[in-house]
Amino acid sequence: MNFVQPIRDLDQIHYIKKYLGERNKRNLLLFVAGINLGLRISDLLELRVKDVRKQYVSLREQKTGKEKRIKINKTLRKAIDQYIKDKDDQEYLFKSREGLNKAISRSSAYNILREAAEYVGLDSIGTHTLRKTFGYWHYKKFKDVALLQEIFNHSSPDITLRYIGITQDTMDRTMDDFGL
Repeated sequence: MNFVQPIRDLDQIHYIKKYLGERNKRNLLLFVAGINLGLRISDLLELRVKDVRKQYVSLREQKTGKEKRIKINKTLRKAIDQYIKDKDDQEYLFKSREGLNKAISRSSAYNILREAAEYVGLDSIGTHTLRKTFGYWHYKKFKDVALLQEIFNHSSPDITLRYIGITQDTMDRTMDDFGL
């Protein structure tokens, strides 16, 4: 498995949104939901329309079995409302074109993200990039590693900082400033 990075450039996020929005509204919502909720892709793909009609997304994480409740912010609410207005509550939010009511697969989600990333010149991208991007920008805005550690259910702040790429940023910066 390759190590994936968060998207650290807001312009690249903007252009990925633009690229996906011009092609497929479902794929745009996948990206916007991923970077605004901070869920693992396995939990994101299991969401149904009824799960996002409220102010909060409530779910049991597949990996940990823990209950989680996440408030839907204004950016995501706008994208959701536009997308689900004519959808049935039982439909998967990220519904596949195959089958009657199946969610897209993890590999389909990866292909969607990879294609958009290639368009903006990014590599080291995977489905975890969405969650890491959420974490990276949440940390940049609030500087609260303890809160982010709780959101991600990590056992230490060091793990959280390494996971979202802050430790790598710090190492890169010190190497830039280092020279004998």
